[in-house]
Amino acid sequence: MVTANIIDLSGNSKGEVTLPAVFEETYRPDIIKKVVLSYQANRYQPYGPKMYAGMETSARSWGSGRGVAQIPRLANGSRAARVPQAIGGRRAHPPKPETDRTEKINKKEKKMAIRSAIAATINEELVKARGHKFTGALPLVADDALEAVEKTRDVVSFLKAAGLYDDVIRAKEGRTIRAGRGKLRGRKYKGRKSILIVAGSKSSIQKAANNLPGVDVTTVDFLNAELLAPGTHAGRLTIWTESALSNLEGMFV
Repeated sequence: MVTANIIDLSGNSKGEVTLPAVFEETYRPDIIKKVVLSYQANRYQPYGPKMYAGMETSARSWGSGRGVAQIPRLANGSRAARVPQAIGGRRAHPPKPETDRTEKINKKEKKMAIRSAIAATINEELVKARGHKFTGALPLVADDALEAVEKTRDVVSFLKAAGLYDDVIRAKEGRTIRAGRGKLRGRKYKGRKSILIVAGSKSSIQKAANNLPGVDVTTVDFLNAELLAPGTHAGRLTIWTESALSNLEGMFV
């Protein structure tokens, strides 16, 4: 049985709690990666040209007798069009909008990935390997009073008291400008993931912590492998509330 200290909003210990059996799950990075990639694949937006792209043209062949290739050429000019093998022609095999890019995943594999990613949150080596900065021991269990916090400044003071605010600063300073054309397409910046706060139910902490760089807040009902292992890498720095742990009992079985 794994036990953890419960910390209050001032960062002081107020008792111990026994963690659910899910925290003893075997670490399976292969299953976690497979499930996270399936989540990402199922968010793909269909893309590709329209059906007749490159075909709506005035190009006609000049025929034989001119000493040039008999390929379609634009009217009032000599530039080639329509045929894929010519410069200025259409693409031969463009991406098809009707292509099915989704990936199916077995229910048991999905639950195993979530259980394994939950167990990885208390593995100090994995958490540090992700680059998280923190002081103190894992797992991090907070008093239920954290769920009732309504102001961002109160969340910041709790994170400072718990020795976790350095990780928020790491995420803030780690924001970089994306290389390539994505800068022009609404995704100029690449951010870093920081702390994940798991509450027992929907509460004001979700709004209070929403503006902190890299911080995500969720409830036990909406936990998934991608939240626990962003980028397929398990070991995210996670804060659990007491009610979250109690609600976690018996889930994802």
